[in-house]
Amino acid sequence: MSITGQFSAPARGLIIAGAIALVISLMHLAAPILAPLLLAVFIAVIATPPLRWLRRKGVPKWAALGLIIFVLLDIGSLLALLTTGALEGFRDSFPSYQERFLMLSEQAGGWLERFGMEHSQEAIPDLLDPKKVMGVVRLMLSNASGVLATGLLVLLAVMFILLEAPSLQAKLRAAFKPSPEAEARIGQLFSRLNGYMSIKSLTSLATGALIWIWLAFVGVDFAPLWGILAFLLNFVPTVGSIIAGIPPVLLALVQLGPQGALLATLGFMVVNVGIGNFVEPRVMGRGLGISTLAVFVSLLFWGWLFGLVGMFLAVPLTAALIAALDASPHTRPLAIMLGPELKAGTDADADAETAEDTRAGSC
Repeated sequence: MSITGQFSAPARGLIIAGAIALVISLMHLAAPILAPLLLAVFIAVIATPPLRWLRRKGVPKWAALGLIIFVLLDIGSLLALLTTGALEGFRDSFPSYQERFLMLSEQAGGWLERFGMEHSQEAIPDLLDPKKVMGVVRLMLSNASGVLATGLLVLLAVMFILLEAPSLQAKLRAAFKPSPEAEARIGQLFSRLNGYMSIKSLTSLATGALIWIWLAFVGVDFAPLWGILAFLLNFVPTVGSIIAGIPPVLLALVQLGPQGALLATLGFMVVNVGIGNFVEPRVMGRGLGISTLAVFVSLLFWGWLFGLVGMFLAVPLTAALIAALDASPHTRPLAIMLGPELKAGTDADADAETAEDTRAGSC
């Protein structure tokens, strides 16, 4: 008799739950190490198709890898320069924005008090304290060197992952000896993750570029910064696009007034709804097969576990988790619950109808 067979079903469930809780706690403690490595893995997933294309064109392995790393380094340096430059400009211009914001908050508070909301003039400045905004800007500028060091570490990890990528499949096959079905499932998962990350990167780039152009046209200051913010937060499902729109809309309100804020809001709505609801579904198809509720819960869970990196990678990490749960019949119900909505006529419906017919026949 096996060791687990000596325990009752509830006891086995408690043991498994305790083991999962222990693993999650250890992962949370190791987040400073695991988060950059996970980010490097998914950047390597995006960089693998261009690397293979260069190899098929006859480019030597070292030259192709060097070109990919050079492009990634240039992109990271450009983003860092644009972001730090815009943040420094925002810091220098902040006193003029602060005066305008205080005047607008007093007007808004007086307007709300006329509708019966008492103490609004004191509450609004406390709710959106300019000193807190300035503190966040100073914190981001002071941590720029640490972010740069982490970025170089991630880039170095990407280089080693790409070096090991060609032999990784053979190593996994020799080490774990997976069945043909499991190997096909893993290959399908990597293919879908690759497609998702590549398409998401392109649509996020389009989102950031369009937001940049629109805000520059409207006349909102620091449009490159808001475009980069829209590009990065577009990777965060559900709430990323909403968060990306709040700072530039508030700045447009302070700088240009209600009309400018309305134009900025309209631009964000058109771009995000157009790309998120029309372009991405057409290009991405079924996506990664995750339910909407699971996406939101995964955003909270992976964000708590790995911080901002976990929020960026919530969808692909959940897809990998669903594939792992689907590999075992004991955990497959969890994979079904996390998966997409089942349509009429699926196997689940057929099983339910069969069970219903069986009960009716036995009566």
